[in-house]
Amino acid sequence: MVQASDFAFSGLHIPGNTSDAMGFRVTLVSMTQIPGLNTLGICLHQVDYAPWGIVPLHTHPRAIEILTVIEGSLEVGFVTSNPGNRHITKILKKGDVFVFPVGLIHYQRNIGYGNAVAIAALSSQNPGVITIANTVFGSKPDISTDLLAKAFQVDKSAVWQLQAKF
Repeated sequence: MVQASDFAFSGLHIPGNTSDAMGFRVTLVSMTQIPGLNTLGICLHQVDYAPWGIVPLHTHPRAIEILTVIEGSLEVGFVTSNPGNRHITKILKKGDVFVFPVGLIHYQRNIGYGNAVAIAALSSQNPGVITIANTVFGSKPDISTDLLAKAFQVDKSAVWQLQAKF
């Protein structure tokens, strides 16, 4: 028996804790929070940003993301696929909307001295998220240092330093 509570969520009025190193917090509103979303192919996230906070480079392998700025100003961007690898970027202000195509690496950064808030809608009930640095430098077991050093054309010590952070 379904109930109204299967189709509702309360909590986006509560600011997320942005005191981590990146300065952001995502509040999920997915089928876990709203069971009525199951099989509907959509979810929503609120993103709270500390001043100069960032959502680091990441991708959603199964969803388009559309971001609406509710408060503050954000620098947003994504990188197109090979061979162009074009960096598409824009400054967004309150009320502005930006689309991140499915599977492309993208980011957001609060460029203001105050907090910022955005709402992100994703075209999947399970969009997935792959954070690039965590994935590459924090995998278990580690990706070979030789391979990463060659791929990024850096010294092995740079790879070790990054792996130690993740």
